[in-house]
Amino acid sequence: MTTATRDPAGLTARLAELAPGLRVETGPGATGPYAYDASNYRVPPRAVAFPRTADDVVAVVRACREAGVPVTARGGGTSMAGNAVGPGVVLDLSRYMNRILEIDVEARTARVEAGVVLDALRSATALHGLDFGPDPSSHSRCTLGGMIGNDACGNRSVRDGRTSGHVVALEIVTADGVRAVADHTGLHPVDPREGALVARLEADLKRLVGENLALIRTELGRIPRQVSGYQLHHLLPENGFDLARALVGTEGSCAVVTAATVRLVATAQASALLTLGYDDVVAAAEDVPEILRFAPSAVEGMDEAIVATMRARRGPDSVTGLPEGHAWLYVELEGDDPAEVRARADALLNTLEAQGRLTGGRVVESPAERRSLWRVREDGAGLAARLVDGGESWPGWEDAAVAPENLAAYLRGFRKLLAAHDLTGVLYGHFGAGCVHVRIDFDMATDAGRGVMWQFLTEAAALVVEHGGTLSGEHGDGRARGELLEVMYSHRMIAAFAAFKQVFDPEGLLNPGVIVDPAPLDADLAVRELPLLETTFGFPHDEDGFAGAVRRCVGVGRCRSDAGGVMCPSYRATGEENDSTRGRARMLQEMVRGEGVTDGWRSTEVRDALDLCLSCKACSGDCPVGVDMATYKAEFLHQHYKGRLRPRSHYSLGWLPKTSALAGYAARPLNAILRGPLGRLLARLGGVTTRRRIPAFASRRALRETLQAAKTTEPAKAVLFVDSFTRAFRPRVAGAASRVLADAGIPCTPQDGLCCGLTWVSTGQLSVARRVMTRTVTALDDGDTRPVIVPEPSCAAALKRDVPELLGTEAAQRVADRVHTFTGALTDLADQGWTPPPLPGNVVLQTHCHEYATFKGRRPADLLRRLGVRTVDEAEGCCGLAGNFGFEAEHYDTSLAVAGLALKPRLDRLDGRPVVADGFSCATQIDHLAGDQDVRALHLAELLDPAAEKPGETT
Repeated sequence: MTTATRDPAGLTARLAELAPGLRVETGPGATGPYAYDASNYRVPPRAVAFPRTADDVVAVVRACREAGVPVTARGGGTSMAGNAVGPGVVLDLSRYMNRILEIDVEARTARVEAGVVLDALRSATALHGLDFGPDPSSHSRCTLGGMIGNDACGNRSVRDGRTSGHVVALEIVTADGVRAVADHTGLHPVDPREGALVARLEADLKRLVGENLALIRTELGRIPRQVSGYQLHHLLPENGFDLARALVGTEGSCAVVTAATVRLVATAQASALLTLGYDDVVAAAEDVPEILRFAPSAVEGMDEAIVATMRARRGPDSVTGLPEGHAWLYVELEGDDPAEVRARADALLNTLEAQGRLTGGRVVESPAERRSLWRVREDGAGLAARLVDGGESWPGWEDAAVAPENLAAYLRGFRKLLAAHDLTGVLYGHFGAGCVHVRIDFDMATDAGRGVMWQFLTEAAALVVEHGGTLSGEHGDGRARGELLEVMYSHRMIAAFAAFKQVFDPEGLLNPGVIVDPAPLDADLAVRELPLLETTFGFPHDEDGFAGAVRRCVGVGRCRSDAGGVMCPSYRATGEENDSTRGRARMLQEMVRGEGVTDGWRSTEVRDALDLCLSCKACSGDCPVGVDMATYKAEFLHQHYKGRLRPRSHYSLGWLPKTSALAGYAARPLNAILRGPLGRLLARLGGVTTRRRIPAFASRRALRETLQAAKTTEPAKAVLFVDSFTRAFRPRVAGAASRVLADAGIPCTPQDGLCCGLTWVSTGQLSVARRVMTRTVTALDDGDTRPVIVPEPSCAAALKRDVPELLGTEAAQRVADRVHTFTGALTDLADQGWTPPPLPGNVVLQTHCHEYATFKGRRPADLLRRLGVRTVDEAEGCCGLAGNFGFEAEHYDTSLAVAGLALKPRLDRLDGRPVVADGFSCATQIDHLAGDQDVRALHLAELLDPAAEKPGETT
């Protein structure tokens, strides 16, 4: 072992010498998130490097070879088999090497760097009517390099097959730091001076193949999804020695792929989606051979547990369009003629009905329903990881495949095997290709549980081989199945795999522990028994409290998506893994383990990882496993600063409900002071940015007059909770809300002087929050059962979720059950015949993140459309202010960067349209971004106010 091996600083110094400017990170705060991918494993790296060019990769590989340090290439980090973690230097190719270098429309090819996210490539090629065929469910964050490493397939693999079938050429760096290009004719050096080295490597490969012709022809390439091992059959003479295709699926164990040229396919002009219901997954599998006769582009299956979890997590309306059943198939048909496609769909449905296994079936017409259904399937891995009953399940045997005609028989045997070991599996996957994904409730925390897992996996390997199948159908073998390859292949083939790797990587430094000389499948498991931590939040949905809550993150990485949903605004602004929900959850897991991060709640590394979390709560709604980073951050801050001095903004902004209540008694002179030099000084002293205007406080008199003017003589059917933000800054909203609700048949009595405790929660002052919440619950839980309507969405969310989870009392839950947002009240409680005043035909909408995450199925956009607004241009994403976050001096720039993702572009092209934003933070950010423009964000109540001469103008 060299000095650099023992000393990461020595390796870093060597890298700085070979590649000046190369970013290399060490230490637990930087490497912690990279110890995990989406598998069961934890392998802490020595360092993480972020190359910008292929020459940077060469420098890393050469320095690591000198030092004897392993190298693991990583893309989106979504591997379920453990092939994106390693003990040496991890190369994060997604951060900077993510450029689309060329799209050749005539040749239908694209040249991309390895870190390009699949959806980015698809968006670029869609402009030309082209697409990249393989489409894994992780398409919004998986990279082309990762897909090449695993030989990924996806939902439409029935039509498009595996990634290897779409690769023209690979640009690689070999284990000795040589750049070369692998294509269908062999291997070619980038630098002619290294031609002899490349020629010798190619000659060794040809000799290896020549010595094993019969073996390769009989054991490899037997079924379409045979991904396990190395794909040496592409090197056979009859296959033209296609080295590019042979390197696909090698999981970074033979070379580092830096770029690729891939084939593109034409986008279909018409498609139809059928949803088919069955009693169970075996019955569904029985129909697959008949379905394949109709040339579908996709045949995807899933069981009822996934659907139930989706509905529980995101509301009953999150899954629509499914027929009756306990298992379902999605069948997609495509073509150029819509009429022909529809006729084929109808014929298929009639044929299957005649077969007699269907419990129901339909052609899904609505584009919205189709998107909803595909999202359920694409979130399958996450939804199956933490089910509605709270049970946990894990990968490990999530990728086996058989020929489609053998699928039903295999599933029968597999279910018997699960029962024999007293295990439960949640099944989904690419039924049309015979590939079944399953997550199983393994107990990996105990020796006995790990023994059961090992025995089960060994028997499962024998079962799939008995049915002519493969251990891996698209995820690769990795650490999860490498040890089981000997069950599937002969000793001679295992030796041939080892010889293949030896040619490329004689010192075994490229992604060691996978495929060749594999690590034991039960080594380096991330889950273990941990002590229960004493916390203030109860975490009632997690058996192991805080440890179980942060363990919800299983690494599927939806928080790394650039579009779709709201999660994760800080990652979208910075592009850094450590600023993603996943990165933060992994740091919290490291803290709970006490390895790497060894100072527990006092950890500065964890504090820094949580720093740019906006506490927007979007992850609690968008994350398939329901990670709630806002709550975890609140708990951490509470514990971290217990008995210590806090950041100044925790006092100035965290105690805002108290200070603003006092400010209301002297609002006019105080506002004048805050607009001047003294106000800027006070802001700096309070840790508040001086680059924003502090919102003007409203007087107590203004609130009294507003509520008095809105009084109605009708008996009150609900309580209007006048929250701290509405009371202190925009009492006009309380008046407008009262009038609108009365007009809609929900007259209210106002409740003033109470607080939800949100600002103390978001700053981690949970002891104070509990006292404030207790007072509020006592006042509201007085025998009154009327709905509680809250104009401010963030306060409504706090009452709905934070209050019962922090107090843990029946009274708190009773109050939470009564809480409605303003949108929710009009959706659920308004008179059926209510008609609002005339509304504009086109509005810009910013939905508050807490409302988006907490009040599922009660979205302002849906209400506006139902009330007659033709076009709702919704800024899909966080506004960036997020309560105290955007007011804190150190977060101002990030706040604006987040706003620039979705909100500001819409404000830049307003064209006179009104802007609706119920959240006070959102409205404040809009006012700030608008600058001197005559733009004021309206609360929905102001838009609907019957007393307004025109929308938003209250008389």
